Amino acid sequence: MNILPIKRLLVALGFLVVFFVFKENTFTSATIELAPDQKVVSTGPYALVRHPMYAGALVMLLGIPMALGSWWGLLVVVAMVPALIWRLFEEEKFLARNLPGYVAYQEKVPYRLIPRGW
Repeated sequence: MNILPIKRLLVALGFLVVFFVFKENTFTSATIELAPDQKVVSTGPYALVRHPMYAGALVMLLGIPMALGSWWGLLVVVAMVPALIWRLFEEEKFLARNLPGYVAYQEKVPYRLIPRGW
């Protein structure tokens, strides 16, 4: 059985999730910061997990080395996960302190990256 389509599907699914994140949240940024008129977004992928862009990026990052046949590349992804989780925690602390309504959003959407998981 050829699993290449599954590997490509992971990459495409990751890109698709990230696309929907940018479509739903115009405040999305690589930098942890607040825009003057920023508000909590709790619709679309944000209704499922609090960090859908990170979730999509992880799916994509897992799929890329697999699609390329670079099993060593998976080790890089595994090494990146702790840094991503650290950043996620720092972002949540920042938003809870500085973005009105974020604490209520955390209570409403308890999952960070995996729906019904974590």
